[in-house]
Amino acid sequence: MFSFLVIAAGLCLLAYYILIRPFQHWSNRGVVQLSVAKLWWGNIKATLQLSPVADGLIKLYEQFPDCRYFGSYQLMSPMLLIKDIDLIKQLGVKDFDHFVDHNQLSNEKCDPLWGKNLIALKGDRWRDTRATLSPSFTSSKMKGMFNLMLECAEHFVQYFQHDGGSETVVVELKDVFTRYTNDVIASASFGVKCNSLEDRENEFYMMGKEATNFTGFWRNLSLLLMISCPKLANYLGMRVFSAEVCRFFRTLVVGNMREREAKGIVRPDMIHLLMEAKKGRLKHDDHITGVMDKGFAVLEESAIGKEEKRQKIQLTDDDVTAQALIFFFAGFDTVSTLMCFVAYELAVNPVIQQRLQEEVDFTLEECKGRLTYEALLKMEYLDMVISETLRKWPSGLALDRVCVKPYTIQPETDGEKPIHLRKGDLVMFPLYAIHRDEKFYPCPDRFDPERFSSENKNNIAPYTFIPFGVGPRSCIGNRFALLETKSLIFNILQHFDIVVVEKSVVPIKLSRKQFSLNAEGGFWFGFKPRSTSKAHSL
Repeated sequence: MFSFLVIAAGLCLLAYYILIRPFQHWSNRGVVQLSVAKLWWGNIKATLQLSPVADGLIKLYEQFPDCRYFGSYQLMSPMLLIKDIDLIKQLGVKDFDHFVDHNQLSNEKCDPLWGKNLIALKGDRWRDTRATLSPSFTSSKMKGMFNLMLECAEHFVQYFQHDGGSETVVVELKDVFTRYTNDVIASASFGVKCNSLEDRENEFYMMGKEATNFTGFWRNLSLLLMISCPKLANYLGMRVFSAEVCRFFRTLVVGNMREREAKGIVRPDMIHLLMEAKKGRLKHDDHITGVMDKGFAVLEESAIGKEEKRQKIQLTDDDVTAQALIFFFAGFDTVSTLMCFVAYELAVNPVIQQRLQEEVDFTLEECKGRLTYEALLKMEYLDMVISETLRKWPSGLALDRVCVKPYTIQPETDGEKPIHLRKGDLVMFPLYAIHRDEKFYPCPDRFDPERFSSENKNNIAPYTFIPFGVGPRSCIGNRFALLETKSLIFNILQHFDIVVVEKSVVPIKLSRKQFSLNAEGGFWFGFKPRSTSKAHSL
């Protein structure tokens, strides 16, 4: 009997340390959190992919309506989820020095090309690299790449045209838009010509698919482990990029640079800019050229990115390859996802689509039939549509920051206590839930570009619209992403109506199979040739 009691007590103690104690991190520090049972159920749903991650984030966000923050967990790793907009600004901007780093997925030793990229770098090394690369992404540099993007957009449209016929072409948008983003990045970043709609299994595209593939149970589980248990993931040798992907891009980038150096080739693309950055030759030049992008979602570079004294670091071949690869990684999937949701919203809101086509037609008349960079940036309604899509369907669901030195969140409301964050503590900004909070956006599920009109956009509270991040660590490639999206949407609407077809699922159902936003069963819609297309009248 005594032995039985000892064994039972031992099992209870073991169960407590495994099942309960890991989820008392925040409650022991006076921070509200869900019950242990609900936390375990949330982990089970996430691991078994029982519901879309986005839906789970909304439900979690709504659990504590009157709290500025609350405790949560990624598997068993604690994170503090920040809801208060002023607190997001405080942590992400004002006190940025305490929250410089992202959560590490994989270290440089295990996954060199991931560990060296701008997203993964930490501290002063990140600051130096950001300042070195930042001049590559100014509006004037984007102007230099514009014709490369426009050429890809025109080829995209030509592929679906059939000698002036009126037949609607049914497409799976994620597939065709991913092929477009692949070709844009290949051309505008790597100096490689691809036609992924015709050559459907070209090596560049297949490597891109491999690099960004996070579908399926085991791939999602490995990503979840890298996010929540990075030390265990590193011990197990888990990598974001496979060895095959690393070999391909390293060979491509280094070989490309060597050939350009040997032959004196200069091409207005990202490889050229990275080569110039490697030599310390790049400077911020928008104030000189006067070329500025004033789109609502465009982010102004922080002071850190403009520090000239930091723009002197020596980039190695691996550093350049790592940055080129992360631009591909970020642009290949997330930008095509943005395009999918833009097209979806236009298809199910034909009045909005018609108004945007009128602006497309007017712009073409102003440009005498040939779109220019400046004319595209002046399109106010197009910018409103893209901004509302980013509001409703942001490519990233949440933003993470790691506390790098002790920090105290002071109490401001009744019942709060000072929260002493330690080095290594993780905080999260739930941007997807903030973008759909009716306190900030009335009728948040309605697609309404008028929120971003010149009359209304000043009513949008700061830090309630953060699709590209917040503060100095925001997305460096936001201009590139917006420009390639606007270029393609413009060219499609010049020639086609985007329409609902028999295979379309309306309203859309979010996929449960991946962490990022995607449609269950795909985005099936149609390109119907316009009978009044300006392409025929100019």
